[in-house]
Amino acid sequence: MLEHFFTCPYCWENISMLIDNSISSQSYIEDCEVCCNPIQVSAKFLNSELIEFQANSIEQ
Repeated sequence: MLEHFFTCPYCWENISMLIDNSISSQSYIEDCEVCCNPIQVSAKFLNSELIEFQANSIEQ
C-alpha cells in the first residue's frame, strides 16, 4: 500500500489516500475525508511505483 497526498477537487484541502500499488491500473470512487464528497480516483503503477494519478470531482 502507498499513501498518496493530493488536493480535494471540492474543498481544496490536502488529503491522503492509501492506494494498493500491487494493482497496475485502477479507478474507483472514494469520499473525501474532510468534506465527504465523492472523488473519482485513477492511479497507474509501474513496478509498484506510482506513475500517474488523478483525482476528479464526479460532477458534470
